[in-house]
Amino acid sequence: MTHDKQLTGIKLKAVLQKQRLGQALNVKEFAVLAGISYSTARDWFRAKGFPTFNGKVFWQDFVTWRHQQTGIVISFGNPNNAQTVPPAPEPAALELPEKARRLLAQA
Repeated sequence: MTHDKQLTGIKLKAVLQKQRLGQALNVKEFAVLAGISYSTARDWFRAKGFPTFNGKVFWQDFVTWRHQQTGIVISFGNPNNAQTVPPAPEPAALELPEKARRLLAQA
């Protein structure tokens, strides 16, 4: 197994705790949690429509974005009810991720 030098100081336990608490993740923490390389995570963070806010991403916003990209909607009550829908249109350039909008509205 290869090791990504950029991710050596990131502790999985700490990242899982941040995910559980709904806290924003930086690119390195996101890479560890998603199980991808640092360079791939950086590419995703720069991708148009990826739900970053000030260089951070909330895990749930990423999950929502991923489902929109694949066109899959998960029914949490019954996994057999999963259905395919067309991908959502690209968000406006100034549109913020859902969790970021909620946090700003509360401020």
